[in-house]
Amino acid sequence: MQQQYEPVEARTAGRPTRILVVDDDPTVAEVVAGYLDRAGHLVDRADDGPTALTRADAHRPDLVVLDLMLPGMDGLEVCRRLRARGPVPVVMLTARGDEEDRILGLEVGADDYVTKPFSPRELVLRVESVLRRTRPQAASPAPPIGAAGLTVDPAARRATKHGAELALTLREFDLLSFFLRHPGRAFGREDLMREVWGWDFGDLSTVTVHVRRLRGKVEDDPARPRLIQTVWGVGYRFGTGAGETS
Repeated sequence: MQQQYEPVEARTAGRPTRILVVDDDPTVAEVVAGYLDRAGHLVDRADDGPTALTRADAHRPDLVVLDLMLPGMDGLEVCRRLRARGPVPVVMLTARGDEEDRILGLEVGADDYVTKPFSPRELVLRVESVLRRTRPQAASPAPPIGAAGLTVDPAARRATKHGAELALTLREFDLLSFFLRHPGRAFGREDLMREVWGWDFGDLSTVTVHVRRLRGKVEDDPARPRLIQTVWGVGYRFGTGAGETS
């Protein structure tokens, strides 16, 4: 039977986070693993897709750094299978820089995308940015918030639509939470990247893809979004269902 993963926040209290690095280039894998190890993480390595899935089942990772171009089973398929097991965060690492490839990685559930050649220090910062959003908050957790039939519980990392649980990725949950906390206010993609992702730079298509994926899960008709509205020339805003822009 296929193993299911627990949420990261349920497993990381009181121990270092475990990261699985999947890359068939031994030099890249060694550099990435070395930087992550020095940053205090436990690191497992795999050089192909089947091995990555086996390692993930043997030692459940808190995050996966995943190369897109792998022998036998590509990173997109590995990501799909990892996501089917549970909400493990994934950072895609690849030599492909085309927007279509970036979007494919995000569409199958990757939380971030870093293109080779890359700065190992930047990769560590991206990894830790993703991990921070999986850890329980030390301060009193924010109370549940909701509007238009949607509710998010930050403490439980749980989102529902009319009482039915939504299967959201880490970034989708954070994006929906942000929109619900700021109803009616328009935000540019740069604003969302800074406020939700915590980055002062990055590929803005990441925001576009996550908005599209989130619409697919919260809108009654994603082709005619009424909740997450496009504000032309600005970005997006969360309405109460009366809007019409796409």
